[in-house]
Amino acid sequence: MDLALGRFGDRRLEQSGAFLLNRLIDRGAEAVRVRRLGGNRAGELRITRFLRNPAVTVEEMFAEARARTAQRCLDRDVLVIQDTTVIRSDGGGGDYLHVAVALDEQDGSIMGLVDAQFLHRGSGRKAVRRELPIEEKESFRWLEAAEEAASTCAGARRITVIADREADIFEAFAFRPQGVDLLVRAAQDRSLEDDGRLFAKLDALPEAGRAELDLPAQPGRKRRMAQLEIRYATLPLARPNRSFRDGLPELLELNVVDVREVGAPDGEVAVHWRLLTTRPVACVADAWVVVDLYRRRWAIEQLFRTCKTQGFDIEGLLIEDAAPRERLVAATLIAAIAIQQLVHAREGGPGPLRPSTDVFEPQDLPLLEAYCAKLEGKTEKQKNPHPKGSLAYAAWVCARLGGWTGYYGKPGPIVMLRGWLEIQAAKRAIHILGTEYDVRIE
Repeated sequence: MDLALGRFGDRRLEQSGAFLLNRLIDRGAEAVRVRRLGGNRAGELRITRFLRNPAVTVEEMFAEARARTAQRCLDRDVLVIQDTTVIRSDGGGGDYLHVAVALDEQDGSIMGLVDAQFLHRGSGRKAVRRELPIEEKESFRWLEAAEEAASTCAGARRITVIADREADIFEAFAFRPQGVDLLVRAAQDRSLEDDGRLFAKLDALPEAGRAELDLPAQPGRKRRMAQLEIRYATLPLARPNRSFRDGLPELLELNVVDVREVGAPDGEVAVHWRLLTTRPVACVADAWVVVDLYRRRWAIEQLFRTCKTQGFDIEGLLIEDAAPRERLVAATLIAAIAIQQLVHAREGGPGPLRPSTDVFEPQDLPLLEAYCAKLEGKTEKQKNPHPKGSLAYAAWVCARLGGWTGYYGKPGPIVMLRGWLEIQAAKRAIHILGTEYDVRIE
């Protein structure tokens, strides 16, 4: 895969964009600073000119990324995870980034960017927001991302858009794109057809089953095995009283899954998720599938951590002008997605292996095989266990090139990226020497 930030109609601009993205990946998960990224004065000026050129747009950057994602989604069951993260806060408002990324439903691998929008929240709008139609609200982004998922992932077998409580919007379900399922954590205790309330109805349902859930550690919470009980039903949700859009139905029938922790440790907040979905839930097994799919939201949380204080630190950017700052954040987001794709590829399973063309070009395979032949050792741990042509095979080569010995732990993102960059450098050298060059690693 040749990294690119867009097609700007200017070869020098496109080369500068590729230079910026490669520098972001080369630095790994380090704080983003233009001087550091440039490496020297010439590099710093090159990146600065790119970021401040009005011909460079974040829309084109994201369009290029979406085009690549569309190819990877073909004939797959796709999950599109969307969420919003803060870039900088000014007390009453601030700058935010709304992101949607595509995952393979079977193995959880990130296939790429689906949508991204920059938002600016000012103070003083909270009092009037309930009076506005959905199209004029900031929350319309949740509906727009679902529309973009339907477009970008049109070649997928199945599309499920997943979001947290902020996306609990009646209009989102009423006007969901054709061929797209939604899965959203409920935030509103909605009215039902019989004038009852959603949360009370779920509380009154009989328990349908129990299971254990491995809860990962989070700030303020230790890792633990949680005992969960599950309930589910199909319920008619009533249209909100305050609604200004024509064509909204009086009722929406949605499948609702309620999962809650039993016997949470003292001092810990018990898990309790109420999940609204258009996916079929005909039995308790279907209900547990919905819970598992909602847990895939973790992928976008990891992506945001890579972008922010635990990685590139986009919150610490000192660029005051909005346009160049947003261009750098856009490039960082695309680089962070590449990091997550490479790290996931190291596992090589558990489902069917993905082709190396998820990340590499078809013509890269001879180079990967040549490197593999040179890197393999005599012991089993030093041999590539994956079939040629698979992404797992390519990931093993990247890891070994990046310094992983095959013996200790799993190769991390920086190791994988160093190996990937070695391959890119070799490709450039081969291109300079000519297409007839015999690929051999001595």
